Amino acid sequence: MLGVGLLGLTMTSRFAETHALMINASPSLPYWAIWLDRSATPARGDLIVFVPPRSALVTRHFGAEPQPFGKRVLGVAGDRVTEQNRMFFVDGKPVALAKTASRLGEPLALGPTGTIPKGCYFVATEHKDGFDSRYAAIGWICAPQVLGVGRAVL
Repeated sequence: MLGVGLLGLTMTSRFAETHALMINASPSLPYWAIWLDRSATPARGDLIVFVPPRSALVTRHFGAEPQPFGKRVLGVAGDRVTEQNRMFFVDGKPVALAKTASRLGEPLALGPTGTIPKGCYFVATEHKDGFDSRYAAIGWICAPQVLGVGRAVL
């Protein structure tokens, strides 16, 4: 019995290291609970949770220690991102329109274009105020920033 109990605790501990239930407080995603798999590799269309890059703009809008962001992967390594009139395209397909100013009225510089580097992603949401790869303050999201792949549960 003790062996079965220890095995159960070990399995639970390993599961907790690779999975988490996260609560979404942002209106940029249409659900409030995300089941996170830290061991999964992101693919196009996946919801990923990541640590946003540090920048003055991120700090002013989200605080000195912002919570992780959740966004959809719209472009993967090797895809070509272009921009025309603030509309972003991934391999020629329109994916997201960038605003000129943040919700606090600050100018928003456009995010990177070109071929997405290995281990990086172009991420965005459909929400008009989504803060994502469309903007220079976020840019490509690369593997070290990624906490895992999420699945909406509520």
